[in-house]
Amino acid sequence: MDPWLDFTVIRNNLTYFFIGSYPHGNLGGVALTLYLAVTSCVISFVGGLILGLLSVSRHRAIRYPTLAVINTVRGVPLLMVIFWMYFLLPSLLGHPVPESRTVIAALALFTSAYMAEIVRAGVEGIPRGQTEAALATGLRPWQALVYVVLPQGLRNMLPSFVNQFVSLIKDTSLAYIVGVSELTQVATQVNNRSMVHPTEIFFFIAAVYFIICFTFTSISRRLESRLAWRKSI
Repeated sequence: MDPWLDFTVIRNNLTYFFIGSYPHGNLGGVALTLYLAVTSCVISFVGGLILGLLSVSRHRAIRYPTLAVINTVRGVPLLMVIFWMYFLLPSLLGHPVPESRTVIAALALFTSAYMAEIVRAGVEGIPRGQTEAALATGLRPWQALVYVVLPQGLRNMLPSFVNQFVSLIKDTSLAYIVGVSELTQVATQVNNRSMVHPTEIFFFIAAVYFIICFTFTSISRRLESRLAWRKSI
């Protein structure tokens, strides 16, 4: 009698699940998922930091348009943003763009809007007296924000940044819709070839996502506990 679950298909395709066809072909699987997530996170951190600082500007001509951009992106499904980038970037640049880069652009844009809200909340969470004290020393408003308020706010933002990175890892699964061979797409390809072990394949994929996300969630909790401990000293 055949066992209820047969993970032979996982063992036979383990390398493909983790690195795709690399080095004889394109990178894929877990490696590509992490590449998409890390690259998008770095870009979105910079973008979110800039948008977040602009969103707390004293000048309405800067603050209102920035908030409009942030709220617009946050109000659109990520899948729609991916389609925008997939069709828009080649038209703007005048030449084909690799699917993975369009996905990175979409993830970076989408996540930047959420990072910006984290930055804005972190900056506004610093007591106003810190800014007033910095201004009293002769610093300009932007100098007080960058040199005094922001460094303090970043400490409070770190756990939220890690949580956003965890969400970004899960969001990379939508890249399969444009043919990027990340983990979900690789699982679909293996399932289409075997046709008899979908339960085992997608159970394995769920376990891999859980392990990756749980690892970074644990890091976030440790950071939060350590920062809370330092504040109490």
